[in-house]
Amino acid sequence: MLKSLRRDKTPFYFIGAMVLLWAILHALIGGSFWGPSFYNTYTRQALAWRQGLLHLPEDVPYLELAVYENEYYVSFPPLPSVILWPLTFLFGMDTPDNLLVKLYALFACLMMYGALKRAGYERPFAAVFAFLFCFASSLLPMTLNGAVWYHAQVLAFFLTIASICLFTLDRPTLSLLCYALSVACRPFNALYALPLFFTYWILNQRAGMPLKDTAKSLLPGVGLGLCVAAAIGIYNAVRFGNPLEFGHNWLPEFSFQGGIQFSIQHVGKHLKTFLWGLPLQNQNGEWTFARFGYSMLLACPTLTLMLVWAVIDIVKKRMRWEKAVVLFTCLLHIFFLLFHRTFGGFQLGARYAVDAVPYTFFYLLLTPEKKRPSWPEIVFLAAVLLLTCWGVTQVHI
Repeated sequence: MLKSLRRDKTPFYFIGAMVLLWAILHALIGGSFWGPSFYNTYTRQALAWRQGLLHLPEDVPYLELAVYENEYYVSFPPLPSVILWPLTFLFGMDTPDNLLVKLYALFACLMMYGALKRAGYERPFAAVFAFLFCFASSLLPMTLNGAVWYHAQVLAFFLTIASICLFTLDRPTLSLLCYALSVACRPFNALYALPLFFTYWILNQRAGMPLKDTAKSLLPGVGLGLCVAAAIGIYNAVRFGNPLEFGHNWLPEFSFQGGIQFSIQHVGKHLKTFLWGLPLQNQNGEWTFARFGYSMLLACPTLTLMLVWAVIDIVKKRMRWEKAVVLFTCLLHIFFLLFHRTFGGFQLGARYAVDAVPYTFFYLLLTPEKKRPSWPEIVFLAAVLLLTCWGVTQVHI
């Protein structure tokens, strides 16, 4: 590792660019670069565990808490609290949530950079592409605030990217462990199993590996993943009597206020906003940034690039099965997310669509003939990065 860093100084410039971007944005909008978040649900859950409780000891009205049998529960998957649990011994209630989300994004970027280098990209192009893949998207505003919603999603982003990058290193056990842990942050990430397993199988088949050997190499990772799933299921069952229930159905808005968490009725409304919506809206003759989201094709532009790459692959007759599966699963994942009532709620861009960005990176790595980003791609992503930075100064999520 140290020899690699001595040979390649690019990661240091890379990290400097990220820190500078974050520092500038915090200087413009305020907020702590590394301190605790006001919406510190996961820290409170970790502290409750230390007291031997599966619920919070009291209600915190401004947090999204489930109310079940007159107790207040955290209504989100538990992995971030596992990360924060040891930190509570050092920081107590003041765990550095804002720093942690930055570290998750930083590690995701560095793993992307390494994967692109191994795929044949020159260092500058690998660094620029990795940087823009992450920050020219709705991931950027989430890295400025370690609030409960963003903490889980940025951690899931890192773990999914790690799973894909480890897969390219032929490390299926660690890859599947990271995949399973990402599901412990964002349950719909379970869909990544389809392209991961299918691609691993078909690439090994082309390399002449017998199916028996492929299955044998996957077994340890599958076993670890099942252990993670079992732990989550037991945790949910003990709390709510249902291994699939994280607590959202017991939020007041769904349990007795009449809201519907998942419904086909939400899809049409969301498509209007997150497919066709513009970032700027005219309100009383004044142009303002959309505070409840806009087109995911602009908010997360690598989704647009993947669609362009897919069309080119079809025209040039180089669309392979594994790439088609990645594309199909990405679209299916987004469709399922559109069933949710808010698709991210109050947000800049399209927060839930960030869950689909790793598919676009997966698709890119399955395109060996591509060795550098084109200038139109760089210009497009850079323009979205500037737009997102501007939006961050206008919409504080």
